[in-house]
Amino acid sequence: MCTVKNNFSLRKYNTFGVDVYAKFYAKFSSIKELLTILKKINTSEVIILGGGSNILFTKHNYDTVLHNNINGIYITKENKHHVWVEVGAGEIWHDFVLWSVKNNFSGVENLALIPGSVGASPIQNIGAYGMEVKDSIEEVFTIELKSGKTKNFNNNECKFKYRESIFKNQCKNKYIITKVVFKLSKKNLNITSYGDVRDKLKKLKLSSNPKNISDTIISIRNKKLPDPKELANCGSFFKNPTIELKYFKDLKIKFPQIIGYKVDEKKVKVAAGWLIDNLGLKGFQIGDVGIHKYQALVIVNYGQASGQEILDFANMIKEKIKVAYNISLENEVTIL
Repeated sequence: MCTVKNNFSLRKYNTFGVDVYAKFYAKFSSIKELLTILKKINTSEVIILGGGSNILFTKHNYDTVLHNNINGIYITKENKHHVWVEVGAGEIWHDFVLWSVKNNFSGVENLALIPGSVGASPIQNIGAYGMEVKDSIEEVFTIELKSGKTKNFNNNECKFKYRESIFKNQCKNKYIITKVVFKLSKKNLNITSYGDVRDKLKKLKLSSNPKNISDTIISIRNKKLPDPKELANCGSFFKNPTIELKYFKDLKIKFPQIIGYKVDEKKVKVAAGWLIDNLGLKGFQIGDVGIHKYQALVIVNYGQASGQEILDFANMIKEKIKVAYNISLENEVTIL
């Protein structure tokens, strides 16, 4: 059922807990409802809301906010090695992960407990613990805002990169994702390259099947990351920056403990959390905004901070990183 509200508070619909308003708010549960709404609104000023876990509202009022609530998880085909699963964009991402591991399908288990909706997963190309969602996405179903026409994007057309996709760049605010098709493996992919995961599985003498990997990652994330329901945050605020290998070697001389992961023969991805932590900024706070005491990548709204105050704080952290290491951090969170 479609829900329509005017001058509607979005505080409960963004995990930063920022109190802003939508002049027109509509929640839709089907493509039919969505198309009806699109005929009634100015589609040039639309914000699409999913789980609200990767956005920062910086204004007080927004014209039109559409909340995607299209649900459903369906197996559309399978063969000896794989299964294709069609998932509504409004499904909670973690619920889909739990469904997958319950059925012993592999391909998303390392992405357990990432907040947000299924529809947001291709936009951000979510990733964690050695796995990215792009490696399991077969197709993304969308509706073009301007025309109301259906357009499907295959994996290549999504133009996935590290925490990037066509939906975050060229097609930003032009399409609404309605469904995502995942190609999951019936064979365990066994991606346990990250030390925390590998060591815990070994310590508990657990096999690396999807459920054990998922359970292990849930346990690790629960210890490291604050629950947005208890402490307002959007998870990792910054991306891990990629720098030249030559410059990384120079930094390694000055900062022997710096953490980096080789991307190719010329590039290294640096752990942004380490850069922040090394400056002693864990737990650093100004007013109601601060860096979480245990996870340096997480910026927290401890009370009534505005979106602009959170953004100003993030920009200050970026400036400190630039001065200390001559590295520019990029936001992982979408600023609205």
